[in-house]
Amino acid sequence: MSTRRRWKWLRRIALAVAVLVVAGLVTVFTVGPGVVESMRNQVAPGDLAPVTPEAKAVHERLTVVDMHADTLMWDRDILDRSSRGHVDLPRLRDGNVALQIFSSVSKSPKGQNDDGNSADSDNITLLAMLQLQPPRTWTSLLQRSLYHAQKLEKAAKDSDGTLRTIRTKRDLRRLVADRRAGRDVTGAMFSVEGLQNLEGKADNLQKLFDSGARMAGFAHFFDNEVAGSMHGEEHGGLTPLGRDVLTRMEKLGMVVDIAHASPRAVSDILAVATKPVVASHGGVQATCGVNRNLTDEQIRGVARTGGVVGIGYWRAAVCSYTPEAVVDAIEHVIEVGGLRTAALGSDFDGAVVTGWDTSDVAVITQELLERGHSETDVAAIMGGNTIRVLGQVLPD
Repeated sequence: MSTRRRWKWLRRIALAVAVLVVAGLVTVFTVGPGVVESMRNQVAPGDLAPVTPEAKAVHERLTVVDMHADTLMWDRDILDRSSRGHVDLPRLRDGNVALQIFSSVSKSPKGQNDDGNSADSDNITLLAMLQLQPPRTWTSLLQRSLYHAQKLEKAAKDSDGTLRTIRTKRDLRRLVADRRAGRDVTGAMFSVEGLQNLEGKADNLQKLFDSGARMAGFAHFFDNEVAGSMHGEEHGGLTPLGRDVLTRMEKLGMVVDIAHASPRAVSDILAVATKPVVASHGGVQATCGVNRNLTDEQIRGVARTGGVVGIGYWRAAVCSYTPEAVVDAIEHVIEVGGLRTAALGSDFDGAVVTGWDTSDVAVITQELLERGHSETDVAAIMGGNTIRVLGQVLPD
């Protein structure tokens, strides 16, 4: 073979390899994000009892509020019905959800577990790159949360008024009134899961607030600069920075969330809080003995602030995938903290498996009714209590 023919042949091979590499990269960046989410957010196989016409009629009269979903982490438009995950606007409508609180997950440790995680690694960096998010989100936890806030605001802007962001007490009152008048509108509020996105600077809280954040958990699956995590290495309490941030949150009108915080941090928060505190998503030790779930004393502490405990739907929260297990936990919250303390916090789209998605949330209403709870009490549990707390804490 002549030298010219050899080089021509090598160029063809190089071109073919380049085409294969490009095709592979296109596949990774277009198909990969959906594949990752499909593996993480699933509905467990099983038959849900059909909702009776009577229970459905009651459910349609409720103002349903879910305090926690991680949908903004994933690469899809929440305005479009999706075949993966748990939450989007069409399914929120199907479930008669009046207000969904969307959380920003800014960091997740490799090998994430419930017992002990270092803060030295992060899975979300690779996810941000895979989803082709703006490069500013690849290296900054604050920018990741600001990007999530922008996604939510854009969805509301593009929804022709059917998705409305909630930032103030007035926004909340208007949402409730419009839904009672039969208008097609769903509320969306922005929150953050763990204040590691402050990047150690209290002044960054104002940036989160300006972006729309109205609730914040102090820790996620690792210890950070403001508080220890139930799943961290030190399990410490509030730091001096954390105390400063809590004071600032209350002045701004942001709801303080104790989900994922260490026992010491929870105690510190409950001791100094002057406004209602929430546990946005989780379970209770009495019905599911997982370390992240609340003790009776913690439930009573939240109740003393006038706050609420949001019960989730995944196994680590209630040790099952059934509506019965969810209502078992709700009833324990009522027994310990009173009816005004019970609420919902699904953790939908939080890399969890649940027994249903948000379109089928009426199964909880039905289970509550079957156990003899009145429609008035069901209305409080399914959203009324959370509306009350937000009405007390959000800015004017």
